[in-house]
Amino acid sequence: FGPITLIWFIVIAIAGGIHLFDDPAVFLALNPYYAAQFLVGNGVVALVTLGAVFLVVTGSEALYADLGHFGRKPVQTAWLFLVLPALLINYFGQGALILTNPAAIDDPFYRLVPESMLLPLVGLATAATVIASQAVITGAYSITRQAIQLGLMPRLEIRHTSEAHYGQIYMPRVNTLLLIGVLVLVGLFRTSSALASAYVLAVAATSLMASLLGLIVIWKLWGWRLWTAALLMVPFILVDSTFLLATMMKLAEGAWVPVLFGAVLILLIVTWQRGTHILANKTRKMEVPLETLLRSLEKKPPHIVKGVAVFLTSDPAFAPTALMHNLKHNKILHEHNVILTIITADTPRTTEEERVTISPVSPHFTRVALKFGYMETPNVPKTLGIARKQGWSFDIMSTSFFLSRRTLKPAAHSGMPRWQDRLFIGLARSASDATEFFQIPTGRVVEVGTQVTV
Repeated sequence: FGPITLIWFIVIAIAGGIHLFDDPAVFLALNPYYAAQFLVGNGVVALVTLGAVFLVVTGSEALYADLGHFGRKPVQTAWLFLVLPALLINYFGQGALILTNPAAIDDPFYRLVPESMLLPLVGLATAATVIASQAVITGAYSITRQAIQLGLMPRLEIRHTSEAHYGQIYMPRVNTLLLIGVLVLVGLFRTSSALASAYVLAVAATSLMASLLGLIVIWKLWGWRLWTAALLMVPFILVDSTFLLATMMKLAEGAWVPVLFGAVLILLIVTWQRGTHILANKTRKMEVPLETLLRSLEKKPPHIVKGVAVFLTSDPAFAPTALMHNLKHNKILHEHNVILTIITADTPRTTEEERVTISPVSPHFTRVALKFGYMETPNVPKTLGIARKQGWSFDIMSTSFFLSRRTLKPAAHSGMPRWQDRLFIGLARSASDATEFFQIPTGRVVEVGTQVTV
């Protein structure tokens, strides 16, 4: 993809550069006075025009998604030294061409090149379009994975497609949803010009949100004074707000689609968070504090068998359900028992030093916490191997992983409306299996089923 994209931007820069000086008056567009004069003097017409003009920068929206996939530096470097210069040269070239030949306004981009070069340019543009869609796909994968790690969505299957590049992932379910979404949008809007009305509102809202978040980051995290941060960011916020207002006028023309899509996503996220909170509170009432269980086992010890048992839990202060069922039905306790908790940090990645925390509790029990960044995919067996450096022996072949599999049923009275309760249960059932998500060998897993009403 890289070489084709590079060729694309070089070609459009050359195409625009050829006509750059057809009419030097085009450079007057750099003066913001004319933009302000147009806005003040044309009222509603100016707002409608802004809504159309904003399509020029819609590609920037994909940058926000891809920041989480590629990192800040690669995107920043490519934008400043390749993409932005090429686009500016091309747009100014189109403007100069129209000033000298008004008839070119029907298709100024392709009129930049001689007729003999038209077919090669169309072919290159088609390839660039396919690659551009890939940027949105990879961005969707990255953002979805981060949302899962932050507990905003149920677990979904994540496949790593490269051993050399950690960020190369594939999410089958997200890919399927994208396919369905594309087919629905194509069937609904049919032409790219009709789809543009829906797209511009989404991009304008994303841009305004980025400016607002920038203000908060500069003020709260960088420690700037509020008035200083506002002095820097308010001009951007005003510009973005103006564009958002202009694109809001396209609600009836299709801009309602991203609004509806965003509302559905918010509903799913809120439902998942509320449901998991209710579920955690309900299961906690049924669980026994680990310290209480240990005192009980000291008074009446069960039969001890050799080996290591790892019990996954979200709250290490309480005895995992799988541990209680193992004691209840099998009447045994392993020689070494690990109460394992997976923690998602509020940073993209964590260092190896902070990855594993080991806390001995008793001769037979140890608490282990594994911390992963929200951009990382947890690999429990591999990470437990790091614990060897801390003096804790770990052998996957003598270790059994005990997981609780909950079957959720709607309760007569819960903290959510019945329709939302059923939606949460549906989301929970669609979640990826914990064994696959945490990359635990299936041959070393014992699952214990429980039924919970929420």
